[in-house]
Amino acid sequence: MLFDDTYQSIAEPAEGFFKDKGSKFLAYAYPVENDAQAKSRLADLYELHPKAVHHCYAYRLGADRMSYRMSDDGEPSGTAGRPILNTLYSRNVTNVLVVVVRYFGGTLLGVPGLINAYKTATEAALDVAAIVTRHYFSVYRLSFLYPQMNDVMRIVKEMELPVREQVFEMQCTLEVEVRSTLVERFMTRSEKIEGLSVELTD
Repeated sequence: MLFDDTYQSIAEPAEGFFKDKGSKFLAYAYPVENDAQAKSRLADLYELHPKAVHHCYAYRLGADRMSYRMSDDGEPSGTAGRPILNTLYSRNVTNVLVVVVRYFGGTLLGVPGLINAYKTATEAALDVAAIVTRHYFSVYRLSFLYPQMNDVMRIVKEMELPVREQVFEMQCTLEVEVRSTLVERFMTRSEKIEGLSVELTD
């Protein structure tokens, strides 16, 4: 089976809302690349909604169904984080964090009611989110002398590699994104250019 390096994510933050028996559920969906970004977004929402009783969330990273985090944040186990995560799975999106902030309305919703509320609020946010197709990639730093410029730029152009940064002096450096499915071809072509050094960045 060919490895597919594409995935669906959301283009920018989106919000959704659901209300049941006086309780308000505010859903916030964010594109995230790693744990640190997810934690930062969560911290922002704690500041934005200090009086909310629960900040429940789930996020998933990468194509692996095992790369996720979730929290019920004081709701009965399995009633908040899991429905949010399951919605991310069913919509087939990844590198997405959804936080549902709950303001308690005074009436208990029970387990089925909570599961429905967190799921519906998450769906509401994802319904308005712009879904985009992205690619898994690695970033490579190319170092070469000025005379090699044309050969290097031919690879970049023909393979349509996005350039992150470039310095063109006597000693040139270029940082490019290489899709996972193109790495082998990229390395093979790079090896043919004398004096070109290729280094995988973090």
